[in-house]
Formats: sequence, C-alpha cells, structure tokens
Amino acid sequence: MPRVTLLPSPGLALLRATGVTSLLLLLWNPGTTRSLASDIQPIVLLDASLSMSGAVGAPWRAALDTARALGAKRNAIVWRFGAGVAAFDTTPPADGATRLAPALDAAAARGGEVIVVTDGAVTDVGTIPADLLRRPRMIVLPRPPFRDAFVAAVEGQRRVSAGDTIRLRVSYGTAGKRETGDEKRTATLTASVGGRRVASRVVELPDSGVLGTELTFPVSRFPSGWSVLDVRLDGVGDPEPRDDARRFAIEVSPQPAAVIFASPPDWDTRFLARTLGDVARVPVKTFVEIEPGRWRDAATLAPVPAADLARAAQGARLVVLSGDPERARRFTESPTAQLVWPTARGQAGDWYLERPPASPLAGALAGVAWDSLPPAVAVADAMPQDSAKGGAMTALTARLARRGAPRPVITLAEVRGVRRATVTASGLWRWAFRGGAPEEAYRSLVAALADWLLGDRGAGSRERAVPVAPEVPNGLPMAWRWTGAGDPRPLVVELQGEGATARTDTLRFDAGGRAELRLPPGAYRYALAGGSERGLVVTEEYSDEWRPAPPVLAAQPGQPEARVARVGLRDRWWLYVIAVAAFVAEWAWRRRQGLP
Repeated sequence: MPRVTLLPSPGLALLRATGVTSLLLLLWNPGTTRSLASDIQPIVLLDASLSMSGAVGAPWRAALDTARALGAKRNAIVWRFGAGVAAFDTTPPADGATRLAPALDAAAARGGEVIVVTDGAVTDVGTIPADLLRRPRMIVLPRPPFRDAFVAAVEGQRRVSAGDTIRLRVSYGTAGKRETGDEKRTATLTASVGGRRVASRVVELPDSGVLGTELTFPVSRFPSGWSVLDVRLDGVGDPEPRDDARRFAIEVSPQPAAVIFASPPDWDTRFLARTLGDVARVPVKTFVEIEPGRWRDAATLAPVPAADLARAAQGARLVVLSGDPERARRFTESPTAQLVWPTARGQAGDWYLERPPASPLAGALAGVAWDSLPPAVAVADAMPQDSAKGGAMTALTARLARRGAPRPVITLAEVRGVRRATVTASGLWRWAFRGGAPEEAYRSLVAALADWLLGDRGAGSRERAVPVAPEVPNGLPMAWRWTGAGDPRPLVVELQGEGATARTDTLRFDAGGRAELRLPPGAYRYALAGGSERGLVVTEEYSDEWRPAPPVLAAQPGQPEARVARVGLRDRWWLYVIAVAAFVAEWAWRRRQGLP
C-alpha cells in the first residue's frame, strides 16, 4: 500500500515561522533606546547662604515657599547649597558662602531635571562649565539694591610684647548705588577692647570700592594675654549693620620671645619675621639698621638706643642675626639661643637644596618635595665664630646648578647648653612668596629651626593642633591644623565662650591633618584636653554675604539633558513568551494531527 505523506497546515507553518523568527531576533538582539528622564526625580537646589536672610528684602521666605511648592508639585528632592551641599530642612540660612558648582556637579551625576532657587549672587559662577550652567532651570529672587558701608579686613601683628606699638591696616568701603545725594560721606573708624575705645579716626567713605588706612595705638592699653579687638565703622547708619565691624585677636606678652636684628633689612628678614611669629606662635620684635650705627624699630622706624637693643636681646629666648651678623653681635653677649642668617654676602648662583641628612631637623622636613623648590640665590661661607664651634652638625646642603660638591647651608651646634643655628642660603623667601607647596616647605623649615632652638620652650614642641587663623567669618568653619608628632588623632577641645557659655567638641582630623569646627558668632577661649594648649578663637558676626552684590545669574528655562538607555530585545520578557508559546502550540497541534 503506498505511503501517504501528510502536509502541515498553514497554521502550523505560521507557528513554526513565529518561533524561528523569535529565536533569530533573540540571537541578533537589536536594541532600542528610551528616555530615562521620567524615571528620575527632579532636584531642587535651594540657596541657603546668609545673603538669603539679609536685613534688606531677604528672599529666604519666598525661596523656601518656592522650593516646597516645587517639591510637592513635581515630587522633587530638595537640596540646600551654600558653602557645601546638605539635605533639605527649614532652618534659617547659615552658610557664609554661595558655591553652586558642587551642587550642580552632584545633581548632574544623578541626572534628571534640575531647578535652582537663588538670589543670583553666586561666588563661583566663573568655575562652572557653560554647558552645566545652561542645563538647570533658574528661579532668581534677587535682593533689592541698597547702600552699605562695611569693614572689609583688618591686618597687623598678632603677637606683641609690652611696650610695642600696634599698627593695624584696616580696609573699609561701600557697596551699592547711592539713592540720593545726602548719604553720609564720612564715618569714624574706631578700635576698642572690652568695650573701651583705644583708637579712632575719621575716614572718608568712597563712592564705591575699598580704601585702606592705619590705626596706631600702644600695647599698654591691652591686658596681658589674649584679647579681642573690635574695629568698627561708627556713624554710617546703613540698613545692614552686621558688616560694619571686624574682630582681631591679639596676644600680649611681657617681653618679646624672639628678637631679629637685620643689617641691612631685606626680603629674607621680612618673610622670616612674619613666618617665625606664625609657626612658633611667639611675639617677634624686629630692629633694622638702615644707616650705619643707627638702629630703628622695624614697625615704627623710631630710633632705638643701644642699651634698649641689648636689653631686648637679653630678655629674648631667641635672637636672630640677619644681613651682616657682625654688626649686631655686640648686643647678644648673653647666653641665648641664636639663629645666624648672613644674607648680605655670598656666592651668587642657582643653589638647589637637597634632601636633608640625619639631623634633629630631618623628621620635620621629611615631607618636603625638594626638587620642586626654587633655588637659593646665594650661599655664604660660615662666619668664623660659627665655624669655630665644636660639634657642628650639617642639617641641609645645596649644590650650585645641581653640580659639584654639596655645600652646607644649615648647621646646628650646641655650646655649653646654648643652641646655635646658622643658615647661609639667601633668597629662601621666594618659597613663601610663591605659595602652595613651596610656602609650606618654608614654614616647615622655619618651624623646625624654631622648635630646635627653643627646645621645650617652643610653642611648636608643645602644641598638638592649632587653629589655621584665630578669626573666621560668620557661617564658615574654624579650620585646625595638626602640628603634633605622629599621625593625626581626634582631640577633645573645651570652649569657653562669652557670657559664661561653655561647650565641648571633638576635632577629627583627615589624612592631611586638617579638622573643621563650626561655632556660632562669638569669642571662645579653648583648651585641648590632655595637654597645655590654650588660646583664643573668634567667629565674627561679619560675612561677605551681608554686603550687597548684584546677581550674576539670570532666570532661565533650562535645557534638561535627556538621558537615554539602550534596551535590547533580550531584555523584553514578552519575546521569550512568544517563542515558547509558538513552539509548544506547534508541537501540540502536530501531535493532535498525528504528524511527526
């Protein structure tokens, strides 16, 4: 009997074709794109800097209501930005800076729509890439313009001794447009301590910008120890009084701890005096010989008799002889720690300092990148008196143009318990002038010399941590620097504020030896637990945010970046279902019809 072949029906062929096509598409895996913008919550960046709560037309309430409305309407996340980026809360603004770049960077990395609510006075707009700045929607609520006078800065010697004269450089100015012609054009610049006026001067207010003047007064009006000096513009009558004053911390000691004799004075002497007082945290007195035989006070240029010079050197713990040291040796007959730094002579050239050999200074200088430092401009021969001392140790060497034999530029010696250091390289002030890593190298060198010369009496040998600056503007953290031996570790600090208010905090240092502590406005006497470190820190009422500033941002609709993602067919679950269903249906149909 002939064999009968049953042909599949068109339905079976369609099922086979559907299954095979699904398998081919899964093997090929073509992709499609889809937008992710709808999958990410919008972000509202709310300006929480102090300018949002200024005394004139503060937009904080309107900005807060706008951020809340956007958050509820768009189901958006709200972040606060100012000096940093923080989660949303309704507390009044407290940041002393308006930096938008970190917030925009974080929002751009997350994706989605970005809305910025600000007064437009952003300080870092120049550092934000143009494409990143065009992306967010800007809602600008500017403050109304107003006229404002302010004290911009106070500079001067911070550590002084009894009998000194304090000379402060005060910068003051005005901002904002004049409304009428009857605004005050003069004001009284006053300096007071403990509510008692110590100096005053009538100054002319500029139409705009900043001017500078000096306030001079004797230290005898200050008590011994730390005091807070208030420098204020009186009689301006502007609507924002919180930027009319600055505070300046001054420490008064009975006598100078370090005395510098410079003959003649030069840049090395100037930078040494400033850095020595900073890193050793001791009052420094400088005398200069501008004319042969006539010495003057470097601060006031007043003539100083030889007897007063000898008395100052005798009472000091450290004496520095700079320029031509021989011209001042007659004042230093008492056994006192001495730093000899001849800068008035020497062999000129590019002298590159090398890594230090083993010495008492090696540990403090271990982190200096010597190859990146500017060369010294000259190296002098050691003075006969210094070279004759026995037991001298070389602490640092230099080579002319990096060639030839190394020449000692820093030597250390101790004779009958009195320490002497000699530095024969001149031009090292260029390290401090350049800033950055070279400046830190210069500070490390001066600090190492001061610590070794002063021994246990040096502030640097006792203190584990010090504030970077005693004063900080309102809304910014107080920065501390680790100065102790070993790796930084947390330190408990006790703070006694004005009005008998006390608090205890912990300084937690990062890998770079830096810690930050936020304090409300006021003066605080601090003490580090487990040590003898004491001092004074001040958080000012002043902030740059109080001053009127034109908005640098304008309202814009924004250009939200559409983020897309590629989705392959293998990521579509329904294609697998179709393939499986087609083959199962074909198999069942074939079984029912008796097909193989």
